[in-house]
Amino acid sequence: MSDGQSVRLHCFAHSEGGVSVFDHWAADTGHGVDVAPVPFPGGGRRDPERRVTTHEALLTELLPRFTGPRSGPYALYGHGLGAMVAFTVTRALHEAGLPGPAFLAVGACPPPPHVPAELPDARAATDAELLDILGGKGAVPPSSDEGIWLRAMLPVLRADLELAQALDEAARKPSSAGPLTTPILVVASQGNPLAPAGIADGWQQWTAGPSWLRTVPDRHFFVRGHALPRLLGRACRVAHRLTHDSVPVG
Repeated sequence: MSDGQSVRLHCFAHSEGGVSVFDHWAADTGHGVDVAPVPFPGGGRRDPERRVTTHEALLTELLPRFTGPRSGPYALYGHGLGAMVAFTVTRALHEAGLPGPAFLAVGACPPPPHVPAELPDARAATDAELLDILGGKGAVPPSSDEGIWLRAMLPVLRADLELAQALDEAARKPSSAGPLTTPILVVASQGNPLAPAGIADGWQQWTAGPSWLRTVPDRHFFVRGHALPRLLGRACRVAHRLTHDSVPVG
């Protein structure tokens, strides 16, 4: 960057994902980008009792991170459930009349409402119902390694699904501030049936600002690869050039 200032890239992981998925990003985003993984609200990823499951609790924990004094532009990236978290934070800042990110990047996540209709309500579903859906309607035998993992992690997955449903419900409510003006960068992968490239059309409806679609290799967990952080690094440098002298961000 010409002025020596970095763009801070705040990163939100997918459901059941910890900040370690971003460990390699600093080497891939390139110069002028400060990667800042955001721990999932509510404690350790294997502690379902402390995980946040409501829209209000999520914002209570996360908003203070983005409402204090800032020295330069920043951006948000969320993967999977993390995309809905990043969107929720961006919308809350917009509704409060506070400066938001230079851009919002969302990956591997359909736009709201994005919780599949066939998925039972996590707050009322039995363990058997959730295991049947999460295991691909019986595609994963209960005795298999993956089936054992699903059973072991079911409390955490249930909590994350509750949060996803709560954020979807909140997104459906009309905003007093109107649609976002924040640019949205949608990242998809050709090999991800859960969030194909077509999701970009849905995300475009959530902002009055510009939106772009970029595709990267791999399937759902392309957050672990190198193409995504390189892409976001370039986007951060473009955002810095566009905002440094004209629009103060954050």
